[in-house]
Amino acid sequence: MDTYAYFPWFILLAPLVSAVLIQLFTRKSHGLSATISVGAVCFSLLASLFVFFGPDSAKPNEIPWIDLPGLHVPIGVMIDDLSKVMLLVVTGIGALVHIYSLVYMHGDDGEARFFGNLSLFMFSMLGIVLADNFGMMFIFWELVGVSSYLLIGHWHTRDTAAAAANKAFLTNRIGDFGFMLGILMVWSAVGSVVFDQIAINRHLLTANPVFLTTAVLLIFCGAVGKSAQMPLHVWLPDAMEGPTPVSALIHAATMVAAGVFMLARISFLIEPTPTAQTVIATVGAVTALLAALMATQQDDIKRILAYSTLSQLGYMIMAIGVAAPGAAMFHLFTHASFKALLFLGAGAIIHALHHEQDIWKMGGLKGKMKWTFLTFTAGYLALIGCPGFSGFFSKDAILLAAYNRSWLFFLPALLTAFLTAFYMTRLFVVVFLGEARSDAAKHGHDGPAPMTVPLIILGVLSVVSAYGTSHYFLWEHEEAHHVIVPVLAIGAFLAGTAGGWVLYKGQTREPFPFALFKNKFYFDELYAALIAGTQDLLATMSGWFDKWILDGLFVRGLSGAAWGSGFVLRFLQIGNLQAYAFLFGLGVVGLIYFLVFA
Repeated sequence: MDTYAYFPWFILLAPLVSAVLIQLFTRKSHGLSATISVGAVCFSLLASLFVFFGPDSAKPNEIPWIDLPGLHVPIGVMIDDLSKVMLLVVTGIGALVHIYSLVYMHGDDGEARFFGNLSLFMFSMLGIVLADNFGMMFIFWELVGVSSYLLIGHWHTRDTAAAAANKAFLTNRIGDFGFMLGILMVWSAVGSVVFDQIAINRHLLTANPVFLTTAVLLIFCGAVGKSAQMPLHVWLPDAMEGPTPVSALIHAATMVAAGVFMLARISFLIEPTPTAQTVIATVGAVTALLAALMATQQDDIKRILAYSTLSQLGYMIMAIGVAAPGAAMFHLFTHASFKALLFLGAGAIIHALHHEQDIWKMGGLKGKMKWTFLTFTAGYLALIGCPGFSGFFSKDAILLAAYNRSWLFFLPALLTAFLTAFYMTRLFVVVFLGEARSDAAKHGHDGPAPMTVPLIILGVLSVVSAYGTSHYFLWEHEEAHHVIVPVLAIGAFLAGTAGGWVLYKGQTREPFPFALFKNKFYFDELYAALIAGTQDLLATMSGWFDKWILDGLFVRGLSGAAWGSGFVLRFLQIGNLQAYAFLFGLGVVGLIYFLVFA
């Protein structure tokens, strides 16, 4: 094996070494822990760049793990165009977030623990990207869930953060259970969990369309949970309770994109099943539209961006469903830059305004936070699909794919583009323009260099990342062009931007409250009622049965009866001769009475 073949292992293991060193040896040294974590992710980034631009090489050797009759699960890595791009996204955004966190988390009591968990997350996410089989991917899939739980609940003394971490963990378990069943179905049919072997023996699955469709939809459940699609989307907005760098890394650029990446990896299984494609595209379209509607009425700057993430993930999932995985990955690539930028920009604002997150208590920050304003503007324009910015090209590719498939997908996608421009313009106008609405906003200021430099780098990428890269993602049949699609996309961009500008310029509070959107279509209330009517009711009934029947009647009742009987019978063994004589006489009288009168 040549030297180049070792680099994927270096990329994967560097964050693991960092996590182990921090957790075991440097937990009491915040500065050293941060240095180790940042150094590890920067090393992984450099190695990823070498793999991306380096020469082709033979596949790295596998490490035997499970080798049983009919089941072979190795620890192996896969280096292809898909994994190369994802490696750059994960390590690139990860490195910038780590550097940004040096300032944002400075002075936090759990700073060392934060960087240790961040390294554990990087190891887990890179494992998903590099996995060459379902078994290895599922293990790292669960590790991502664990590490995200630790990061979301970093400030675990806050009840809201602890609840959000639990909600994310439990919601993802629902989707992961379906994912596991789907993997088992594929293995039972093909006899392997290695992606290359599954692709070679795909005919064993396509021979039974119903079986294949069921397996694909169960695997899709994993993406529904991890990429926060309807109806398992409810965990993502609450996950904003974690530190803002966590929001930028996990819930904007990497973890939530894992579901999209996984579906792109198994696109050879999705392609032969039109039913599964339709379901996947429908879930994506519905998620994109409903999340955009929810975002129009949110007041927390991070929650607006969270629902924007939901909406954009819906775009990517829809692209997978309309047989355009290249367009989905193209949007994943550009979205990682501008959404991480928006979250980090929001973090800079929150940091400067003493942890204020309500957009109606901001305003006038354009002149006080110039670098944040300029970079945030680039991310904002990229997200809403302004021509010339990266988001325009990748979103246009998805709209084109939806247009070629069916107007049933194209119309909600186009409406989502309009709503995205509308709610992001609302956020932009309220936060940066007008007068300051609070004392904290009057004293806003840009952060130091470790916070500002990552914003500038991401701002540049938000503009240029689509140039010269579209051919890397879009295949020939995905590049077919229709003039009407970009025209309508630009029209949606202009209409949404104008609407947001006209309706919210100069406003000091929400002028058009709409309870249905503000309360997120009451999904949380619906789930709370569903749990109360099923799980909680069953738990209450089980508790009552356990307390009064099992414990009360059988345990305490029988033991009480035995004790009571013994208590009564002990009066017959009192050790008093006169009492025994009296009882003997009473017995004789009773016997005579029975014989005479009975």
